[in-house]
Amino acid sequence: MRYSIIIPTLNEEKLLPNLLKLLSHQELKKKYDYEIIVSDGGSKDCTIEIASKYADIVKIHSKPGKQNIAMGRNCGTHCANGDIFIFINADVIIPDLNYFFDFIETKFNNHNYLAMTCKVKVFPEEEILWDKLFHSGYNLYFRLLNNIGVGMGRGECQIIRREIFTKVCGYCEQLAAGEDFDLFMKIRRFGKILYATDVCVYESPRRFRKFGYKGVTFSWIRNSLSVLLLNKSLSKEWEQVR
Repeated sequence: MRYSIIIPTLNEEKLLPNLLKLLSHQELKKKYDYEIIVSDGGSKDCTIEIASKYADIVKIHSKPGKQNIAMGRNCGTHCANGDIFIFINADVIIPDLNYFFDFIETKFNNHNYLAMTCKVKVFPEEEILWDKLFHSGYNLYFRLLNNIGVGMGRGECQIIRREIFTKVCGYCEQLAAGEDFDLFMKIRRFGKILYATDVCVYESPRRFRKFGYKGVTFSWIRNSLSVLLLNKSLSKEWEQVR
């Protein structure tokens, strides 16, 4: 199998169906040869029921203790059959799947990139001015980090070759936040990362609406610096917003 799409979830009954309905079209799955894996951290709502309806594999956390998102993503890879892992958050929408996969096939697969990421914006129907300003700046910042060789890709959409994912031991499960930044920094030491300016995925603005852009930015910066300098995140838990 060419691709494994891995979606970590925890109480995502509201937004998960939107993504799974897009991904589960049989013609698309056959055309691009991918499987859908939902790795659930122990949802108490209808997430598992929804996932079971659309996904090829549903992996449910049943061990003692909470599962963070790094653990969930890693767990999803344990049952994956694809040569390339596509990690997508449950509150994300890919507007044009044909374009998305065609881009990966022509611009990523046929080149020597180890991983790929893309622009992230807020759902168009919910976007306000602050969303446009913030995401324009952050997307430019992430592109710059990849261009100068640091490596960066938001967890909303990370595309990684299985071989390099295994080589760097996947996501660091000791990090409650900043695990996406940490992984791409490790990958960048071994080769190039493609930041696709022509590809965009859309995310829910729910976290920005609850904590504000100032609060979210402060949390991102402090955790990123801690991961970069101390190899640990300051946040003990990434609070879920549903």
